[in-house]
Amino acid sequence: MQTIERKHTNQRMSQIVIHGNTVYLAGQVGEAGHTIADQTREALARVDALLKEAGSTRDQLLQVTIWLADMADFEAMNAVWDAWIPSGHAPARACGEAKLADPTLLVEVIACARRD
Repeated sequence: MQTIERKHTNQRMSQIVIHGNTVYLAGQVGEAGHTIADQTREALARVDALLKEAGSTRDQLLQVTIWLADMADFEAMNAVWDAWIPSGHAPARACGEAKLADPTLLVEVIACARRD
């Protein structure tokens, strides 16, 4: 039986959960109040850092879910995403609109990846 490893854990959640060679990340956000482009860059930088800590990279992303506070920000978010995701390594992805935990947050990124 494979163990489950949890990192940056509190009563409510873990930022990283590793089961076998699969890495699950909690939703990542940028600094509240920044533009959608800035918040997207910051959230993706946090995804990068957590993936690195878990022994993975954005090249190994399997699935990503992106929540936007307003779908009007879809194009601006995608401009940042398209520059971030390595060519030929796009994961399965979904994007939708949702109320986020803080009304000043514009984007949340949830990721699942493989690690070697």
